[in-house]
Amino acid sequence: MDALYTAIATASGDGRNGHTESEDGLLNVDVRIPKEMGGPGGATNPEQLFAAGYAACFHSALKLVGQSASADLEGSQVSASVSLGTLPTGGFGLAVELDVHIPNLDRATAETLVQQAHGVCPYSNAISGNVEVDLNVV
Repeated sequence: MDALYTAIATASGDGRNGHTESEDGLLNVDVRIPKEMGGPGGATNPEQLFAAGYAACFHSALKLVGQSASADLEGSQVSASVSLGTLPTGGFGLAVELDVHIPNLDRATAETLVQQAHGVCPYSNAISGNVEVDLNVV
């Protein structure tokens, strides 16, 4: 792969109860285990950060394929839900649900564009075959 951009972030402290900062300082956040997992909560967590990145990346991919199809994507939104759970084989895994709202298109056209976006989105490609991703046009 020819890299177009490389992001660098460093985690310090106590893992999920620590701190994460990007090399340029634009991302500078404490991370905490959420209360739902028995942690203190009160800060973001890796799943929220992944959800935010995936939603933004997928929306960009949607805009790209929509532009090629001359589709009206005004007012479109992507919401990513990232779940952390245990795997039957041991260890932990992720599952993702992407809810895509495209108010100005009929359902069939929207579903086609969502599938096309899933094929070009770097996040989708990175986790393909490893993470269950449910795509929903809402």
